Amino acid sequence: MTERTSRTVLLRGGAVYSPADPFATAMLVEGGHIAWVGSDGAAEAYAGTADEIVELDGALVTPAFVDAHVHATATGLALTGLDLTGSPSLAAALAAVTAFVEARTETGGVLIGHGWDETGWPEGRPPTLAELDEAARGAALYLSRTDVHSALATTALRTLTESLAERPGHDAEGPLTKDAHHAVRRTALAHLTPEQRRQAQRATLARAAELGIGALHECAGPEISSEADLAALLALAADGDGPEVFGYWGELGGIETARRLGAVGAAGDLFVDGALGSRTACLHAAYADAEHTGTAYLTAEQVADHVAACTEAGLQAGFHAIGDAAVAAVIEGVRAAGERVGTDRVRALRHRVEHAEALDDEAIAAFAELGLTASVQPAFDAAWGGPDGMYVQRLGAERAAGLNPYAALLRAGVPLAFGSDAPVTPLDPWGTVRAAAFHRTLEHRISVRAAFTAHTRGGWRAIGRDQDGVLVPGAVANYAIWAADELVVQAPDSRVAGWSTDPRSGTPGLPDLTPGRELPLCLRTVVRGRTVYQR
Repeated sequence: MTERTSRTVLLRGGAVYSPADPFATAMLVEGGHIAWVGSDGAAEAYAGTADEIVELDGALVTPAFVDAHVHATATGLALTGLDLTGSPSLAAALAAVTAFVEARTETGGVLIGHGWDETGWPEGRPPTLAELDEAARGAALYLSRTDVHSALATTALRTLTESLAERPGHDAEGPLTKDAHHAVRRTALAHLTPEQRRQAQRATLARAAELGIGALHECAGPEISSEADLAALLALAADGDGPEVFGYWGELGGIETARRLGAVGAAGDLFVDGALGSRTACLHAAYADAEHTGTAYLTAEQVADHVAACTEAGLQAGFHAIGDAAVAAVIEGVRAAGERVGTDRVRALRHRVEHAEALDDEAIAAFAELGLTASVQPAFDAAWGGPDGMYVQRLGAERAAGLNPYAALLRAGVPLAFGSDAPVTPLDPWGTVRAAAFHRTLEHRISVRAAFTAHTRGGWRAIGRDQDGVLVPGAVANYAIWAADELVVQAPDSRVAGWSTDPRSGTPGLPDLTPGRELPLCLRTVVRGRTVYQR
């Protein structure tokens, strides 16, 4: 592990977002911890002994963000390679594939890309296998859909994948889902060289630091990456000068593997179902645009067994569950585990549910009852919500309007931890906060302050570190400095916002995140007192 700094740094002349002093303009950092927050006048007492004085010139200092759900290698491959996110048409996507293949310098191996989404294309469909093969010039190519729950694979890659045609989810001409998708993904990732993996992971950590993200939760597992991939990422983060990484290993019976790898839980992307975009999220009622209810990967009994075993081992469990039927299976399983080993013991470990999109009032109450943490991605709503979005295409307007009910979750006392699920949606912490505050369904909106807390303290609380993610004396010095315009208090209820801006309320402001405004620019990111990014 890289040696941590013991220097003293005084920041002054800005705004410090701290519950210790809502009007703070200065902060003192000693080594890896915050020593003091207060006014510029009082900061003069420290100026003579500080190793460094940072003149903020009006900049904002906040806790660094925590992205609670990331796939670092896949994100890095999208950042450095073929990213089809935002491709306006099928034709444009195929042209991008051809340009990517023709520009590569290496020969052999498997090429990897990400981000296609046929729901916004005028053609209204993904490419056929013949079209993909032609565009890829015969190369072995894996292209994950934007939700990473289905993928396109060229003939050359399919040929490399053992028994592909016999696997559930195989389609001879179109996208692969279920186990067929998992199989081609394993084949593609197995052909990455260690250096390709390192470059991808470095790119993700560098991008996170540039965005003021001080910690990431890597959601790994045998169906999404590999043991080697998680081990390499954790080693890179421990030895490097970037954000901290906390790993999850999502595998039934994977407790010992999680411990051996140094993971904080046997959780993360342990799939109970798939995704709405790929029509593999598991629903009680059929999709609006397909005559089926999606895919169930785990039963409530399997959930119960895993939660009980993890609870007995003192290890956090967790599951990927998006559809209402999948969420119901998780709730049933966690409740059954509580009956076996004790509900209080289950609650104490704050087992996680990733995504948790389709929740009704009964499910929300159950989350609160069982102490479940909702690890959610507001950018999903920004990308696919609204009257013309993918959610409405898949579910119809009534069911789509019930997705991602953040306000109801907060009212019930369910802990929220915000993330991106990158590369599904990009690393973009302020954009994530904006997406929650300006949810496309008005009743699900929460205040900017609550959203910011879910993306800072929420990520730390999700791993049991309640003391982190806040700028108070004694706390770990994980913070970011931002160039931001006027600081305001934004809440869905104008009465709350109005009172919060009154100086008597002592509510510190945050940047104005009204859609259309520029998001804050990160000037510096500090992790445990060490600068990992400086503009």
